[in-house]
Amino acid sequence: MSDVSVTVYTREDCHLCEEAVETIERVADDEGVAVALDLVDVDDDPDLREAYGERVPYVLLDGTPAFKYRVAERELREKLRKSS
Repeated sequence: MSDVSVTVYTREDCHLCEEAVETIERVADDEGVAVALDLVDVDDDPDLREAYGERVPYVLLDGTPAFKYRVAERELREKLRKSS
């Protein structure tokens, strides 16, 4: 079974981003699902900064948009179960 790919578009000093990452790590651990977590700072790339602006965190699961701003724990559990 391969890791579930999780990409989080984020930026420095973003408390919602930190919250999202903590929720993803905790829920994945609770569910026994291995995740490959990739944190992408939108401020490092002008195209990403333009595309996402203040709309972070933006979370993709296996390349599919899953959450914006907040990660809903119950919904994340369901998505991780289906992806693993």
